Amino acid sequence: MKQHLNTLFVTTQGAYVARERENLLVRVEKDIKARIPVHLLAGVVCFGRVNLSGSVLCLCGTRGVPVSLLSRGGRFRARVVGPVAGNVLLRRGQYRRADEPAASAEIARDVITAKVLNTRSVLVRALREDPAASARKPLEAAIERLADLLRMIAREQDLDRLRGYEGESARTYFTTFDHLIRHPAPAFRFEKRSRRPPRDAINALLSFVYTLLLHDVRSAAEVAGLDPAVGFLHRDRPGRPGLALDLMETFRPFFADRLVLTLINKRMIKPEAFTRTESGAVSMDDDARETVLRAYQKRKRVSLRHPFLEEDTTVGHLWFLEALLFARYLRGDLDAFPAFLWR
Repeated sequence: MKQHLNTLFVTTQGAYVARERENLLVRVEKDIKARIPVHLLAGVVCFGRVNLSGSVLCLCGTRGVPVSLLSRGGRFRARVVGPVAGNVLLRRGQYRRADEPAASAEIARDVITAKVLNTRSVLVRALREDPAASARKPLEAAIERLADLLRMIAREQDLDRLRGYEGESARTYFTTFDHLIRHPAPAFRFEKRSRRPPRDAINALLSFVYTLLLHDVRSAAEVAGLDPAVGFLHRDRPGRPGLALDLMETFRPFFADRLVLTLINKRMIKPEAFTRTESGAVSMDDDARETVLRAYQKRKRVSLRHPFLEEDTTVGHLWFLEALLFARYLRGDLDAFPAFLWR
């Protein structure tokens, strides 16, 4: 288990999380591995066979600390939160917008535009870093196609067609993803995006980091008083946090995807860390998972200047700023939603 910034990740199989007054106690067999005051935490994430006492869940619920339960490989299973403290008027405004096709399309267009721009920036930067000659033409073609899609997205008013453009932009981007990987190992070759289950090491890493990011963004939406389940680009589906998925779209390319590329290209993760199950799914071992968690939280500490607010902040605060800006937009304080653009 690791305490990174204000999130407690418990990965040791068989660990037990108990309450000791206002502290969380993490035990493995009879050994106490961590004692953490609950007021220092903004979230608890448990992977696989980790048990928590009812007192811990009550303590976290009353202190506003969400507890997420994931499979050992990082697939979301459940989430425990306390009473909703959001502004009811804000949430009613969110629901009304979600029921209006034109309003939903406007928000979806802002999100998709920012995502495609950030995706294109990843490819432009990769091209600028002097890739292999074999990669230059595919990258240039993808960059040009994304520019074409941006022009079509800007004119589109129909929500379903906007979703289609978003899907095409993602396919265009991922057809070039293998050219961004510089590790020579065959285990790190990438053909296409596969989610449930991930069919190769790169997809296993992407899915794992996306799960971590979704946990953070969902928490940010709740802190801002929003309903993370009611989205615009991602429509309602039981158990799916549509708004959290909307808000995280702009962060996937510049944060999650680049983090995975860094882990592979800097050889922080080894090919031997991945195994294939009988079902064809690929999973990583505990050491690799710990490496990803450390890198994830280290990346969150990176400083940058927010392009809309023009203030210095850290990457880990971006999700909260994004949720607060979206709340301001719903309240009418902003004329448009300033989805995050990576510069």
